[in-house]
Order: sequence, then C-alpha cells, then structure tokens
Amino acid sequence: MTNQATTNFPFPYRTLMVQGTTSDAGKSTVVAALCRLLAREKIRVVPFKPQNMALNSAVTADGGEIGRAQALQARAAGLEPHTDMNPVLLKPSSDTGAQVIIHGQVRADMNARDYHQYKTIAMAAVLESHQRLLAGYEVVLVEGAGSPAEINLRKRDIANMGFAEAVDCPVILVADIDRGGVFAHFVGTLACLSDSERARIIGFVINRFRGDISLLEPGLDWLEQQTGKPVLAVLPYLHGLFLDAEDAIQPGQTAGGKFRVVVPVFPRISNHTDFDALRAHPDIDLIFVGPGHAIPAADLIILPGSKNTRADLDWLKAQGWQDALVKHLRYGGKLIGICGGFQMLGQSVTDPHGVEGKAGVTSALGLLDIDTLLTKDKHLSQAAGHCAFGDVEACIPVVGYEIHMGISHGSALARPAFVINTGGQMRPEGARSTDDQILGTYLHGLFDSPEACAALLRWAGLETDNSVDLGQLREQSLNRIADASAPLLAALLHHAK
Repeated sequence: MTNQATTNFPFPYRTLMVQGTTSDAGKSTVVAALCRLLAREKIRVVPFKPQNMALNSAVTADGGEIGRAQALQARAAGLEPHTDMNPVLLKPSSDTGAQVIIHGQVRADMNARDYHQYKTIAMAAVLESHQRLLAGYEVVLVEGAGSPAEINLRKRDIANMGFAEAVDCPVILVADIDRGGVFAHFVGTLACLSDSERARIIGFVINRFRGDISLLEPGLDWLEQQTGKPVLAVLPYLHGLFLDAEDAIQPGQTAGGKFRVVVPVFPRISNHTDFDALRAHPDIDLIFVGPGHAIPAADLIILPGSKNTRADLDWLKAQGWQDALVKHLRYGGKLIGICGGFQMLGQSVTDPHGVEGKAGVTSALGLLDIDTLLTKDKHLSQAAGHCAFGDVEACIPVVGYEIHMGISHGSALARPAFVINTGGQMRPEGARSTDDQILGTYLHGLFDSPEACAALLRWAGLETDNSVDLGQLREQSLNRIADASAPLLAALLHHAK
C-alpha cells in the first residue's frame, strides 16, 4: 500500500487519497496544500480527482475540460492542468441529469440512474488515467468527492472508497470543525464503512479550527481512543483566501467599494469564478442576487455563464429580472453577458437537438442583434488576444478560455469585444451594442488579468488607479495553506515510520 517514491525526500506514498466526511470539508484545499509542500521538496507530485461534479471548470492545454479545483491543485504542484487529473467530470444540467465528460470531452447526457449503470465504464477511464500519472510522477495525491459514507452510492463507487480499494491506497479523512459535530462526523463515517475500508484510513484531519487548541485536546484524545486512529493535524481557519471554488458560490466579503457590480445567480450558474477578481477589488461592491430578490441599483450588471441557457433564461424572466435589466440600461448602466449570459442577450436561443433539454426555441432578451444555435459539439479552447473597445483599450491584452455549446451570429458581432488568437489566427470575439452600453463575450476569465480587468471597469465607468492581480492572490493563498499544513506533512512522514 505504501510503495516508496523515488525521490531523496522520504515521502512514503505513491498514491495517497484525501476523503471528507462531507462536501466542502476541505479536501480540495488539503490536496492543494500537500501538492505545494511536496513541490517545494522537488517531488514530482500530481493532483488527481477520479470523479468530480461541478459547474466550475477549466480548459486544459490538451484541449479538454476538468474541474477548476484540479486546475488550482495543478498550479500548486507547478504543473499545467491536464485531463488525466480529472478523468470524469459531471456537469449538472438539471436536478436529475448531467453532462458526462470523460477525459476532457463530452461523452453523453445522462440521468442519475443511467450514469449509475455507466460507472463501470467510467471506472476504466479513471484507472487508465491513474496508471498514466503513476508512470509520469512520483506521487499522486487523490481527492475524493462528497463523502464515502453515502450508502446509496456505494455500489460501483469510483469517487471514494471504490477507487481506494481498486488501487489499494491509504486514505486520510478530513472534517470541517467550523460546521460543528466534527467528532460525530468522523465516528459516523467510520461506522458506515466496511472493515477493509476502515483499515485503509490512516488518520484524521480537522479543518478550519479557530480558538484555543488546549480546549480541543480532550476531544482529540477521545477520538483516538474510540477509533484507534490518530488525528494527524488540526488545520487553522484562514481568513481572506482567494482560491477557486469547486462549485458553490463563495460570497465572502467584498471590499464595499463605491462601484456596484451585480451578478444575478441562475439555478445552473457556471464558472462564477469569473468574478473572483471583482470580489477582491477594493473599489468594487460585488453583490450576488439570488431568487426572490430584486436587482438593486448598480453601475454594472453581469449575466454569468449557465449550464442550461434556455431554462435559466426562462427562470430569469420569471423573477422579473428582464424588466430590471431594461430599467438599468435606461438609466445609463452598463451590462455584460458572459457565455450563456451572452447568449441570453440576443434575440433567440435555438436548441434543435435537445442538447440542454427539450428541443425548441426560446426568445432571448432582445438586447443584442444576435441569434444562437446550440450544437452537439462543445467549443473548448484557451484564448489570448486584446480588447477591441475604446480608443485606449485596443492595445490592452486579455487572456481567458472558452467553454460553450453553441454558435452565435448576427450584426452585433461586427462590433467585437475582443480580438483573440485561435489556431494561430486572430479573430474577432464577442459583440457590443451600437450605444456601447452592452458587451457580450464567450470568454471566461476575462477579469483575471489586471490590465483587462481595469479596461473593462473603465468601459463600465470606473476610473481608478487600484488594480487586482488574481494570479498573485492565488499564489499567496496557496503558500498560506501550504505553510499552515506543514504539520500534516510532518505527521504523515512520522506515521509511516
């Protein structure tokens, strides 16, 4: 179970898995922290998540799609993201169905029951990727999904203990003490596992602790007595981290700046990490508006991406938000649509093949002269180019990525938002309204570079000398979680002796 890595640093595991007692227990963060710590020791370490369910995704250098958490972990390890790091990605399109992505490419749309039967095929893809990573790296750090104690999903499991048993790897179990009930989470999870699964858990990690550690120690002693397993580390609650969210929106604290940006939250919102740079900007008051709430007065409204554009468009109208957008524009506000939000700005969205649900046509918001045809093929690419709006902005660089199913056409495309490089050729991208109040683009990550972010905010009406370097913030956050997790690495080394 503990084949020695081939480095001079004595890390004892070729494959080590991090599972959690719940979703959002801290699995992604622990894997990222260990990736950074091992990379500092010059170990060739690689992150791996067999199966991920998330609407936040990233485009890899090999032209595929993986969860953003794995892209962040790759960065922590000093690697370019690759599809083998997340061989199975599920992108929910409804409450019961999801797009199934294998090795970075769309394989099918399935309901939950059909996918449960499909897992034996998906497991083959998972094991194939794991073998390739083992051949190329010294250590594979694996992130589980959800909880291993979900009894109804145990059969054909590929995300947690099913994978661990298949490759015979040790597991550490993480729980979030900030939620409460941390000892019950550990003991209850163990009670739901088989004997062989319990045996491969080598210890516990308590995450997000704040307070006096001496008050926790009696509980740690009790837990070790009850389970016979050590608490490997108690990790602190770290405020102000800027790390890509796996899926759930992290509202956090905006800077409460003078310039208000509002993002309506759709039921199937995707890649809301597009707004992380705005959340960190000292001049921005970023507000996510959910169902049942009115859109407040704003300087800029941004319609985000969507995994189901037509359904979310109908939902937006039912909320009364279409009238709010028209009023916002009438009073001189600016409006940006990204990906699915861009498609919503047009005249119509047509889905002849039922790519996102029942085939048909949906009238869009009618704010840009474009029509969108949804297609079976997904466009995936990393992009770089420059802004195409304003006299000064034309030379400002922009970088990002495209993930969309659909082609838009119409006269508004003659006024592009950007010019980007695709396959060595520069091409116009996106659209702007003739009065320059509305901008639409398929480009995700457009705020991530400081120059493009500043240019877009100037276009929207914010004049400021302040800027945000999201890449630098991510690096600082990765180093902070790694420094805080150094006791965990030390405990793993000690435990293996």
